Amino acid sequence: MKLSDFSIKNYQFTLVIFFLLTAIGISAYQNIPRTEDPYFDISAFRINVIYPGADPREMEQQVAKPIEDALRSLDDLKEMLSTSRNSGGVVFVRFDAEVDVDKKFDEVNRELNSIRDQLPAGIQKLEIERINPGFTNIIQYSLVSETASYADLANYAEDLSEAFERISSVRESESWAYPEQQVRVSLNFKKLAELGIQAADVARIVQGESLNIPGGPVEEGARRLNVQTSGQYRSVEEIRNTVITGTGTGGDLGGRLVRVGDVADVQWDYENQEVMARFNGQRAVFVTANQKDERNIFVTQKALQETADEFEKTLPPNIKMERGFEQYKNVEKRIDRLTFDFALAVTLVLITLLPLGLRASGIVMVSVPLSLLTGLACLYYAGFSLNQLSIAGLVVALGLLVDDSIVVIENISRYLRMGYNRVDAARLATKQISLAVLGCTATLLFAFLPLLMLPDNAGKFIRSLPVAVVFTVIASLFVALTIIPFLASRVLKKDENEHGNIVLQKLMGLIDKIYTPLLHRALQTPKTVVAASLVLFVASLGLAPLMGMSLFPKANTPQFVIEVGLPPGSSLTATDTVVKQVENKLAKFEEITAVMATVGEGNPQIYYNVFQQDKQSNVGELFVQLKEYNDDTPKLLDNIRNELKTIAGANLIVREFENGPPIDAPIGIRLVGPEIETLRELSSQVERIMLANPGTQNVDNPQRTGRSDLRLKVNFEKAGLLGVNSAELDQAVRLAIAGAFAGEIRQSNGDAYTISVRGPAGVRSNLSALDDFHVISRTGQAVPLTQLTTLELDDNLNSIYRFDRERAVLLTAYTRTGYNTEKISNEIAKQIDEMGLPTGYRYKMAGEVKSRQESFAGFGTAILITVFGILAILVLEFGSFKSTLIVLFVIPLGVTGGMVMLFLTGNSLSFTAMIGFIALIGIEIKNSILLVDFTNQLREEGKGLDESIEEAGRIRFLPILLTSATAVGGLLPLALQGGGLYSPMAWVIIGGLISSTFIGRLVTPVLYKLLPPDLQRT
Repeated sequence: MKLSDFSIKNYQFTLVIFFLLTAIGISAYQNIPRTEDPYFDISAFRINVIYPGADPREMEQQVAKPIEDALRSLDDLKEMLSTSRNSGGVVFVRFDAEVDVDKKFDEVNRELNSIRDQLPAGIQKLEIERINPGFTNIIQYSLVSETASYADLANYAEDLSEAFERISSVRESESWAYPEQQVRVSLNFKKLAELGIQAADVARIVQGESLNIPGGPVEEGARRLNVQTSGQYRSVEEIRNTVITGTGTGGDLGGRLVRVGDVADVQWDYENQEVMARFNGQRAVFVTANQKDERNIFVTQKALQETADEFEKTLPPNIKMERGFEQYKNVEKRIDRLTFDFALAVTLVLITLLPLGLRASGIVMVSVPLSLLTGLACLYYAGFSLNQLSIAGLVVALGLLVDDSIVVIENISRYLRMGYNRVDAARLATKQISLAVLGCTATLLFAFLPLLMLPDNAGKFIRSLPVAVVFTVIASLFVALTIIPFLASRVLKKDENEHGNIVLQKLMGLIDKIYTPLLHRALQTPKTVVAASLVLFVASLGLAPLMGMSLFPKANTPQFVIEVGLPPGSSLTATDTVVKQVENKLAKFEEITAVMATVGEGNPQIYYNVFQQDKQSNVGELFVQLKEYNDDTPKLLDNIRNELKTIAGANLIVREFENGPPIDAPIGIRLVGPEIETLRELSSQVERIMLANPGTQNVDNPQRTGRSDLRLKVNFEKAGLLGVNSAELDQAVRLAIAGAFAGEIRQSNGDAYTISVRGPAGVRSNLSALDDFHVISRTGQAVPLTQLTTLELDDNLNSIYRFDRERAVLLTAYTRTGYNTEKISNEIAKQIDEMGLPTGYRYKMAGEVKSRQESFAGFGTAILITVFGILAILVLEFGSFKSTLIVLFVIPLGVTGGMVMLFLTGNSLSFTAMIGFIALIGIEIKNSILLVDFTNQLREEGKGLDESIEEAGRIRFLPILLTSATAVGGLLPLALQGGGLYSPMAWVIIGGLISSTFIGRLVTPVLYKLLPPDLQRT
């Protein structure tokens, strides 16, 4: 081939290219971003709504449905979910995975803006949140104190957060779990009634006075001045002195104007505490930070630590900083482990090369760092990071990148043993094998390229793995056809021993003693051999139901969370009591180093596919840090689960982090239908089915219980007679209890704080305070609330869940250790089918089953592209369908070994295992190409069919064995230590290579005899 000839003749140029690639690779290694997991966009958005006082039905009808109707016409919409709760809700929209996320965000925002004026005026918050794994926090620190005020803790936390945000690689830093300071305007109901002033008027006037509306510019001579209006409060005294315009008999008090301070107590205060946090049982506030895209986590962490060290010196003695979570430790451990795997794999590869001799082995080993560095440079310039998937791809590539070099160097050595000089041997041997090597690499690339096109978030998650393999293998092809021939022409011995070194002689002796007679015997009964291989293939497929299917495995990180859920309507105090019980249980385990507890909402996001729970008084979460993750950790988690069973009255879920796209829970059943009551009845029946299955735990039915609310029942007839508008009555009661936003107060340092107008301080804990509450009729009369309403206990819904604009209920469960999620889901689905559902109601599988269907949907296309792409290459290379068929027949042989190995190692047919099967197609076909191509060459030289088959089998057995052995050696550490994510893929390829290498060396020659190809190439 001209490329190899050029590299040999122009060795100075080749040396320059060699050093250039090395320098670029080293530079890329130093600069490539390092992260724990790959970065990818999720084409989904959350629309968060806060509507104080609204019940779930109001939220559904007045907020959720209008938003759904506005968004339903957007292109590429995949699904839409909404949850309506008391005083708020969430609408979740997901689009096809490959859309432009920024464009979709703008479209969603535009549609929301178009209906804002149609939504209730009482909505306090309506915001769109992007679901972005890049916002995952890489640290979570705590400021801990039992004696410092929340104001002090908040100030220090905000200062630390601002210091972190000054670091160039930090995207955002936030402080959590403390009530915000505010100015509270606590109304005096009696005074309002005496003066005939509506509570809503106070809120309206205060808010109006807080507005700062620029008056515009004026010109005075040569100067241009901006006119400032008197708006915007700067002190509490200004709020107290705000004049109120009464609508009834008031308006003055003894000849004086009525001011806010006359009818309300105006003080600095805190918001109602809705969230609280602790670090190892002590009161705390949290500070988190996340990293910008394409940054190095180790560089960012160093800057964060230096900033924290300096800030810690400024803390008073009663506040302590605790560094509970730092993600870089996970990344460091993964890289260290994979670096060890890499070093071990290099050692194993080197051992397998000993039959080639030390010089030949050394030349082949040159291709390892050169190909890897080149592949790493391509990764860097293509915008990928060094994460657990890309590193795994490089380890996979390690066993493959030497294949081409082995084939080239082995053929050059063979030519040297035939008496050629080094230069001629390098030129002629490379030329003879170059087409086969090119075809082998092309087939391998076609096995990995379709993996780049796998759909949905699972495809995005694993994308850096096939990219790493593709880049590295392309680099190895270039090295094998240029650098390797050049080095061989300069380094190999001129007078190569005709029979090779002692290791080679021993191996060839074994080949002659064992393999050659077996091949000769197989050629006598070709149909029997082919039939036996097909029987093995079919039998191996029968193992699939025994193994079951799964999506992605556990992440094996030394962190987990415990989700706490109390019955709907539970108070924050009740939830806190349960969380404290959990903290006490965890204190018994020495393996735990830190427990960060949050009450009232979820822990800040610290894992890319686990999102923070919304604020609710009945939820909490504990983020637990372990000393390390080891083989005993699953048992530890089961022990913790058993300990938590003694805590009554709460649903406690010990949740391990998992790889792959986000899912609610491993097992999910979604019931869909029009009527809420019917859905509740059906959900109870399905819940019983799920509870009865021995493989489930933490079964959750959100409609298991409702909640009891106090309802003020309005006497509309009396209200009408007295001239009281019922809508205004509802708004007034809502303001008195929940309060109303009334603008901001901005201090001289620029800090802004909310102004809240509400009833007396005790109204939320003692409703008797409403006895003094009056509403003003159209005639200006103050009418007591008690004359118009009666207080009743009312059963209400906890929440209303909708799926694709229909009412639904989502029941979830987790899988017990030792059980298979797919099998449990199938058993539950079968029982629901037997139970039957009323007309108009149906169920859909959610959880891992749904996610797997979406993730595996692209495998069929990927396999078709792989097979037909390889088919096209083989037809082009051989010009014969018979040769192509012979080569492709090795695929079922590899599948046989892959299935058996997967079964023997106790793995299931997971997403990564399926990737292993696709990759195996290209890897094992390489060996068959070498054998069929050489057999064709021998026949073209005039040798007989059987003689050509046997000689090709004998001569090509060694390079095929070596390439397979190096691939196995490169993957073995990954299989043994790679955990649940990499191991299934590695075991599939190892098992497939073993079976295709040994069984294929008999079946391929036999099939060649049954279907001898036409040697005339087109």
